[in-house]
Amino acid sequence: MKRISTGSPFEATMGYSRAIVKGGWCFVSGVTGYDYATMVMPDGIADQASNCFKTITWVLEQGGFTMDDIVRVQYTVVDAALVDALIPALGVALGDVRPAATMVIAGLIRPEMKVEIEVTAFKG
Repeated sequence: MKRISTGSPFEATMGYSRAIVKGGWCFVSGVTGYDYATMVMPDGIADQASNCFKTITWVLEQGGFTMDDIVRVQYTVVDAALVDALIPALGVALGDVRPAATMVIAGLIRPEMKVEIEVTAFKG
């Protein structure tokens, strides 16, 4: 088993890894739209999603995976009214991959967070 960290302060204080690689699987924890180098969060949900996918891409690469290996994604969005603004960013990142997907409307732990994206990747 391999643990992957982005160095986010949330990982240490909340006691989790950004991702776990076990066998042919990579389980990526929910990622929000922070730029983890600066801890800056963009205002718009599409920009937040783009940051999420940049982080997810980096994490997958650390584990020997690519975006094409994603088989499952879950989106948590804080308000259904934001979904239309989010959809183009999802299409750019995963339009060719087309993993099984779930979208949930629910609150997140910080008010600036508008979307959280969790993925599972598999190399079979």
